Amino acid sequence: MSGEGLSWRAEIDALVFQPAGHGGWCAVHRLAFRALLGLREPTPQDCLAHAAAHRAAFEAAAAEKIARRAYAAAASLHLTSRDIARAL
Repeated sequence: MSGEGLSWRAEIDALVFQPAGHGGWCAVHRLAFRALLGLREPTPQDCLAHAAAHRAAFEAAAAEKIARRAYAAAASLHLTSRDIARAL
Protein backbone atom coordinates (compact mmCIF):
# COMPACT_ATOMS: atom_id res chain seq x y z
CA MET A 1 0.00 0.00 0.00
CA SER A 2 1.51 3.31 -1.01
CA GLY A 3 0.95 6.77 -2.39
CA GLU A 4 2.98 9.92 -3.05
CA GLY A 5 6.23 8.24 -2.00
CA LEU A 6 4.61 7.04 1.23
CA SER A 7 4.30 3.33 1.90
CA TRP A 8 2.87 1.14 4.62
CA ARG A 9 5.13 -1.64 5.91
CA ALA A 10 2.86 -4.17 7.61
CA GLU A 11 5.77 -6.14 9.06
CA ILE A 12 6.78 -3.15 11.20
CA ASP A 13 3.28 -1.61 11.43
CA ALA A 14 4.59 1.73 10.22
CA LEU A 15 4.43 4.29 7.47
CA VAL A 16 7.75 4.79 5.69
CA PHE A 17 9.09 7.42 3.32
CA GLN A 18 12.42 8.66 2.10
CA PRO A 19 12.94 12.28 3.19
CA ALA A 20 13.89 14.69 0.43
CA GLY A 21 17.66 14.85 -0.04
CA HIS A 22 18.31 11.96 2.35
CA GLY A 23 19.41 8.45 1.43
CA GLY A 24 17.85 6.64 4.38
CA TRP A 25 14.27 5.78 5.23
CA CYS A 26 12.05 7.38 7.80
CA ALA A 27 9.46 5.34 9.72
CA VAL A 28 6.44 6.51 11.70
CA HIS A 29 4.84 3.76 13.75
CA ARG A 30 1.06 3.42 13.79
CA LEU A 31 1.03 4.25 17.53
CA ALA A 32 2.33 7.74 16.72
CA PHE A 33 -0.75 8.28 14.59
CA ARG A 34 -2.98 7.51 17.58
CA ALA A 35 -1.81 10.77 19.13
CA LEU A 36 -1.76 12.71 15.86
CA LEU A 37 -5.21 11.63 14.72
CA GLY A 38 -6.91 11.10 18.05
CA LEU A 39 -8.04 7.64 16.93
CA ARG A 40 -7.77 4.58 19.12
CA GLU A 41 -7.00 2.26 16.20
CA PRO A 42 -5.94 4.21 13.09
CA THR A 43 -5.89 2.10 9.95
CA PRO A 44 -2.97 2.12 7.54
CA GLN A 45 -5.23 4.10 5.18
CA ASP A 46 -5.86 6.71 7.93
CA CYS A 47 -2.11 7.04 8.48
CA LEU A 48 -1.27 7.31 4.77
CA ALA A 49 -3.99 9.91 4.21
CA HIS A 50 -2.81 12.03 7.15
CA ALA A 51 0.82 11.87 6.04
CA ALA A 52 -0.12 12.78 2.47
CA ALA A 53 -2.21 15.73 3.66
CA HIS A 54 0.63 16.97 5.89
CA ARG A 55 3.61 15.87 3.82
CA ALA A 56 5.47 19.15 4.34
CA ALA A 57 5.31 18.72 8.13
CA PHE A 58 6.57 15.13 7.89
CA GLU A 59 9.45 16.29 5.68
CA ALA A 60 10.25 19.17 8.04
CA ALA A 61 10.19 16.88 11.08
CA ALA A 62 12.55 14.44 9.37
CA ALA A 63 14.93 17.23 8.25
CA GLU A 64 15.01 18.70 11.75
CA LYS A 65 15.75 15.35 13.37
CA ILE A 66 18.44 14.51 10.80
CA ALA A 67 20.16 17.85 11.44
CA ARG A 68 19.77 17.75 15.24
CA ARG A 69 21.11 14.24 15.56
CA ALA A 70 23.69 14.61 12.75
CA TYR A 71 22.56 11.40 11.07
CA ALA A 72 24.73 10.07 8.25
CA ALA A 73 23.43 10.61 4.71
CA ALA A 74 22.07 7.07 4.40
CA ALA A 75 20.92 6.53 7.99
CA SER A 76 17.35 5.49 8.63
CA LEU A 77 15.36 7.20 11.35
CA HIS A 78 12.14 7.06 13.30
CA LEU A 79 9.77 9.96 13.91
CA THR A 80 7.58 10.18 16.99
CA SER A 81 4.26 11.97 17.28
CA ARG A 82 6.10 14.77 19.13
CA ASP A 83 8.54 15.23 16.23
CA ILE A 84 5.66 15.61 13.81
CA ALA A 85 3.47 17.73 16.12
CA ARG A 86 6.31 20.27 16.46
CA ALA A 87 6.40 20.60 12.65
CA LEU A 88 2.62 20.92 12.33
